Amino acid sequence: MSKNRKPNTILENIRIEAIASEGKCLFHHNDMVVFVPFCVPGDVVDVEILKKKHRYAEGRVVRFISKSEVRAEPFCKHFGICGGCKWQNLPYEEQLKAKQQQVFDQLTRIGKVELPTFQPILGSVKTQEYRNKLEFGCCNRRWFTKEELQDESLNLADDHSAIGFHITGAFDKIYPIESCKLMDDLHNKIRNEICRYAKSIGMTFYDVKAQHGLLRNLMFRNSNTGEWMLLIQFHYDEPSDDALAKQLMQHIAEQFPQISSLIYVDNQKGNDTIGDLQLTTFKGTDFIYETMEDLKFKVGPKSFYQTNTDQAYHLYCVARDFVFRDTDSDLKPLVYDLYTGTGTIANFVARRASKVIGIEYVPEAIEDAKVNSKINGIENTAFYAGDMRKILTDEFIHTHGQPDIIITDPPRAGMHPDVINVILNAAPASIVYVSCNPATQARDLALLDGEYRVEAVQPVDMFPHTPHVENVVLLKRR
Repeated sequence: MSKNRKPNTILENIRIEAIASEGKCLFHHNDMVVFVPFCVPGDVVDVEILKKKHRYAEGRVVRFISKSEVRAEPFCKHFGICGGCKWQNLPYEEQLKAKQQQVFDQLTRIGKVELPTFQPILGSVKTQEYRNKLEFGCCNRRWFTKEELQDESLNLADDHSAIGFHITGAFDKIYPIESCKLMDDLHNKIRNEICRYAKSIGMTFYDVKAQHGLLRNLMFRNSNTGEWMLLIQFHYDEPSDDALAKQLMQHIAEQFPQISSLIYVDNQKGNDTIGDLQLTTFKGTDFIYETMEDLKFKVGPKSFYQTNTDQAYHLYCVARDFVFRDTDSDLKPLVYDLYTGTGTIANFVARRASKVIGIEYVPEAIEDAKVNSKINGIENTAFYAGDMRKILTDEFIHTHGQPDIIITDPPRAGMHPDVINVILNAAPASIVYVSCNPATQARDLALLDGEYRVEAVQPVDMFPHTPHVENVVLLKRR
């Protein structure tokens, strides 16, 4: 016989003190710091303690006693349940202040390097419908909130398959999303029609634990040229599933002629990544175009492209300004662009460089980068695909020339120490470090600090209503 579970502690009349990491806020209680999501500094609340460690705890608001004056009205009906956009209740000006402080704190506390005065953060051009890419999971049994489970009209035996977002910290739990404000509303119409039609023809939805069910994942992309891409992942359990999948594809193609790139794939793997899968184009092309100034960029389903198109332009303008700061206009530098993706930054700076060499892990992205140079009439670029550690070697630099400037835009994990060592050996005059994670950027700056000083820091907000922030740092050789 199991023991009765002790009820969670409720802390009453708590004033939220400050913004913390990961979109949470905090307050102090006795000798602990307690982290709570979906509230803002100045709120007075009752908090249920969900998890308790030695020096900190995690909780959730169970009652608002009074709400802070520093507060915005959330614009999304799913706020507080969906794991994204945790700062909708924080005015955008306050979000920017928090992100500026986050960059300063991480570069100071983790990097421990000498820093110049930071430039004020560049706020996003749009704060809604700013994303050009979204992914949704499909599940045969959606996740329910405690309040929904207490509804007596709920029949768990009904069909509860759904399309939505994974809830925070649970890979197998999906909450249905009717309307997401992060992308143009057309994607909501398409997604909801997919869900309706799939159920109407008896299509099964994916069970991530049992790994069966036909409808698995959706990925939307749109662009500033008005093009739309939709990639649907299926998981074929039976030979007849292919016909059912194509029936859904045909229906969506007919209902939404705005989709210029309609793609699908049978994914039998244990995860939703598509980098190693062969995709099939059902309708149109297998790419869409983005534009930036007078340049045109081809973006495929496997390509990396900044998800906030308008703000990406401002980010790349900062990077370009840093690249050519204090550079003699008559002398064109040799530039290496590490983690080049589809070559966006490489092509963006190429016309003021003697040559730009881009390196990227994803082969398809490199092919797009080459095409992007070709369609823009840019002839002074060269692109190489492979593991950065294995390609960017001292021998590679000896062959292709010592860079005057290195641009690096690594993933959230930052740069591998081997890559940093090759950069140090290459000894460029300057490094422009674009980062989506100031914490790992700070760690890397500390490793570069012996040979390079930080000359400029420019935070850029690419993701309104989230705690994520981009940061561009200019380093000069000592």
